[in-house]
Amino acid sequence: MSLRNPTLDMKILITGTTGYIAKRLALQLLEDNHKLICCVRDMSRIPDEIEEHPNCTFIKVDFLEPELAQIPNDIDAAYYLIHSMATSSNDFETLEEKCASNFKALVSKTKCKQVIYLSGIVNDKSLSKHLKSRLQVENTLKSEAYALTTFRAGIIVGSGSASFEIIRDIVEKLPAMVTPRWLNTKTQPLSIRDVLTYLSSALCKEELYNKAYDIFGPEILTYKEMLLQFAEVRGLKRRIFTLPFLSPKLSSYWLYFVTSTSFQLASALVDSMTVEVIGRPSDINDHISIEPMTYKTAVDLAFQKIEQNSVISSWKDAVSSGVFNDQLSKHIELPQFGCFKDVRHRIVTDEDYTLDRIWGIGGRNGWYSFNRLWKIRGYMDKLFGGVGLRRGRTHDTYLEAGDPLDFWRVLLADKKEKRLLLFAEMKLPGEAWLEFKIVKDKLYQRAVFRPKGVWGRLYWYSVLPFHAFVFNGMINALVEKE
Repeated sequence: MSLRNPTLDMKILITGTTGYIAKRLALQLLEDNHKLICCVRDMSRIPDEIEEHPNCTFIKVDFLEPELAQIPNDIDAAYYLIHSMATSSNDFETLEEKCASNFKALVSKTKCKQVIYLSGIVNDKSLSKHLKSRLQVENTLKSEAYALTTFRAGIIVGSGSASFEIIRDIVEKLPAMVTPRWLNTKTQPLSIRDVLTYLSSALCKEELYNKAYDIFGPEILTYKEMLLQFAEVRGLKRRIFTLPFLSPKLSSYWLYFVTSTSFQLASALVDSMTVEVIGRPSDINDHISIEPMTYKTAVDLAFQKIEQNSVISSWKDAVSSGVFNDQLSKHIELPQFGCFKDVRHRIVTDEDYTLDRIWGIGGRNGWYSFNRLWKIRGYMDKLFGGVGLRRGRTHDTYLEAGDPLDFWRVLLADKKEKRLLLFAEMKLPGEAWLEFKIVKDKLYQRAVFRPKGVWGRLYWYSVLPFHAFVFNGMINALVEKE
């Protein structure tokens, strides 16, 4: 149990607003009656949970290109929650350092008293590239203009976290598994709830100024033990055999094909999982008044959230979890020229039913027609380095712009306007959109493909025969009650 920070009514700047940690932290800070200035790169991706909140203000900021950024001068504190673990860039260390440097330059001009930064535990002598980058960012953020408080966490356990979802994939899909040797690496998993308590409770605690603390759970576990305890919580029996000779690259491919992660994130995780993540004891738990929960408790609480369909955020929500690297707004208007189109329409007899079916498409619900063909397409995509179907969706019935949806990305989800627009993140020789829109009691289903070169055209004609029954079956299922 923890005691909440009594300091209220502060004006706080949050970066990484659409990310896994920041979205949850924002909700907690709003409960404490703080006023939030939320930084977003794409104004179309403001989380619905906080978009209309009276204590939230949103500003467009790209910390890689901050020239037009306008940070309010009267902020009391700021959270730096930007990271690039899943990015496809080969130069992520430089990008992270640049982001931190630009953030520091902007915040140093304000009245900000404290910056709180969430990093990773960096006690091992041979750090991974990402942990080295995290330490570099910490050093970059240090300033005489404000106090820096750094929390260094290891594996974070919670519904939607990358580590949780990957372990879930492995445990639930493989009754017996032959695994890489890094599963014997030791770590100290920490619940997402405890992470949020540390972050929120550190506000304006002067005794924490210009200090760094390792934060971790009460147990030291190997990744193998984490898998087995996860299985125990789920009531599953699993057998695990480790092999000493799987290279990091082969391990990355193993993780990529077995789980829903991208290959970039798989590589980064394998690189990090070879490093022991054991925290250094300190008096931080006394300052924060917290007793971190056990790993099994964290897993159990995460599944309670999943079963209630109340997962607030997921690592998959990050645009970098797929292949889409642009702002959503640039792709909302469907192209009209140089495209192939498959347009179908049906009369809608029950609008609420059809909208619910549209908003529930994909993930565990499937695509309502010829799901086996969709799965085959997902396997093919995975084989060629794409995201595949296994990524699923964050919520079963709720969608917002930026959400992942199998091998699509949600560009627009407006139930009032009765329109859902998806952009393909599968490996394609071109760009593809899928739109559902109800106009005057008629559902329009549009598949639009903008090919790149000859291969793009050949691809369209090769899949065209399948459209006749796949897309036809899908639109029929959206309007016809079972």
